[in-house]
Amino acid sequence: MPQSYGAIYFHLVFSTKNRQQWIDEKLEARLHEYLGGTLRAMECRLLAAGGTADHIHLLVSITRTLSIANVMRDIKSNSSGWIHKEIEGLAGFGWQDGYGAFSVSFSQIDKVKNYIGRQKEHHRKASFQDELLELLDRHEVSYDPKYVLE
Repeated sequence: MPQSYGAIYFHLVFSTKNRQQWIDEKLEARLHEYLGGTLRAMECRLLAAGGTADHIHLLVSITRTLSIANVMRDIKSNSSGWIHKEIEGLAGFGWQDGYGAFSVSFSQIDKVKNYIGRQKEHHRKASFQDELLELLDRHEVSYDPKYVLE
């Protein structure tokens, strides 16, 4: 083939440092907008964003030339820097070191969008820890439970 093509979708999940309740409704909309802009600057697309006060879910399409590790590094470092600079009272804000990145088939995009859109409702019944373990199990990711949510 003379050209390279790719359709690469990920469901990304990561939490605030120590799962602090820093993402209120006022910050949430601005944060999602900022993350979308950061992704666009990397030639990626934000398809859905949601979460709760202590964690975030993103559905993203990444360009074929980037690794997921680089995308995560950039969106987490850029967004925490933006929060420190722009949002009063969040000088201690930070993201946890790790993240979950789960591949998404094109046929499942709408299902994942709906799941992300229902996060607040979902977490009235299930903890973030239970949700993350379920995602890891569903995707057959090996893990040691004592280190999943340090």
